[in-house]
Amino acid sequence: MIPTRRYSGERVVVMGLGKSGLSAARSLRSSGAGVEVWDDKPTSLAACTANGFAAFDGAGMNLEGVRALIWSPGVPHAYPKAHALAVKARAAKLPLVCDVDLLLEAQTEAAVVAITGTNGKSTTTALTAHIFEQAGRKIAVGGNLGVPALDLEPLGLGGTYVLELSSYQLELVPHLACETAVLLNITPDHLDRHGGMDGYIAAKRRIFARQRHPQTAIIGIDHPHCRVIYDALRGDDLHRVVPISVERAVGGGVYVTDGMLIDATGSAPSTILDLRLAKSLPGAHNWQNAAAAAAAALAHGIPASTIAAGLKSFPGLSHRQELVAVVDNVSFINDSKATNADAADKALRCYRNIYWIAGGQAKAGGISSLAPLFPHIRHAFLIGESAKDFAETLRGKVAFELCPDLDSAIAAAGEMALADKQPGATVLLSPACASFDMFRDFEDRGDAFRETVLELWPQIAKATNSEPGKART
Repeated sequence: MIPTRRYSGERVVVMGLGKSGLSAARSLRSSGAGVEVWDDKPTSLAACTANGFAAFDGAGMNLEGVRALIWSPGVPHAYPKAHALAVKARAAKLPLVCDVDLLLEAQTEAAVVAITGTNGKSTTTALTAHIFEQAGRKIAVGGNLGVPALDLEPLGLGGTYVLELSSYQLELVPHLACETAVLLNITPDHLDRHGGMDGYIAAKRRIFARQRHPQTAIIGIDHPHCRVIYDALRGDDLHRVVPISVERAVGGGVYVTDGMLIDATGSAPSTILDLRLAKSLPGAHNWQNAAAAAAAALAHGIPASTIAAGLKSFPGLSHRQELVAVVDNVSFINDSKATNADAADKALRCYRNIYWIAGGQAKAGGISSLAPLFPHIRHAFLIGESAKDFAETLRGKVAFELCPDLDSAIAAAGEMALADKQPGATVLLSPACASFDMFRDFEDRGDAFRETVLELWPQIAKATNSEPGKART
């Protein structure tokens, strides 16, 4: 755990008692702060106070003498409705910060690589960390991915924190000025939490707000909103900007052409790797992730040969096009992390003869944007709240059936794929939806997919290692 001694002896309030909030409360208390906790859910508050924390008066909201208000990113503060405590804090000129900001304040000597984007940020974060580890760098990985920021190891001088940052977190990190900041892409998402698209873009752009040359801003320029940000940063004389692309050659950047990853940050372009050799990074979207990770590594002086080795040895992440099993030449792919249509688009482009499991809590726009990829789908199996709406979008274009739950969808899709014997047949869970109508989160949904596949085809479970993320054949 990282100590937060700056607040020793100070009155500090922690709002929101999820994973990151509890981590912040523990760190602050162990560092001598006078911690008061609050959560709008009485059960969460009661569980925390039972562990010896003092409760903040959420009714009176007395902020007199409060030095810091630690706001959990999962708690809405401005949209869709302004939270009363946030309004009072802003009126008192008390900034809202999250646990990541406490990390930045406490570990000023360590380097920070921060990564954001609507899609791909988890894979890029894990991939970047993997390459840095291959280079022998001392790192810790967390933020929005896995371990809460203050539960990471204190690294100090010579260490590097590789942090995935969500748009929610980026609104709460006023001290963020990282050595390397990566923006992969921006497509509509979380619009209710940011008051619309402009607010969402503004949140993502904050990853660069306090950077100054020679700190590096890496931007995927294949997306129009990102190109606008790229042009603005390139022209402000404050940033060192490195573009990445999988659509075109870019001078001064890192790009992919015909599957080849090219470093053009030096005097002449040079090839890093044929990305078709990186088996855990299929498709153009993963090639963008690879370009971003490579650009970050290059910015930190890691040689191309080490980057290439890291890309080839990267094992991939669970729930991101994870190969769960191959049964009689039918691949079962867990892409539960695809919680919107743009993410599902990436997976649908990677396969043919798809038996597609989709549905859940739909995002704005549904799946109409996926129409150009409908020819890749042999049959769709629809689940959750969105099933009927998705059925109307597919009607007359893709054969489909409504399934009462994920287990029945897996069984139906697997049986059909095995009977059809189409070349390259793939049962693909890429829901294009949030999971909260049926599951705790996307990990819970992906775990259920994996477990059901191995239960339905037990010869696979008996013959292979069932560790998450491992391919079964």
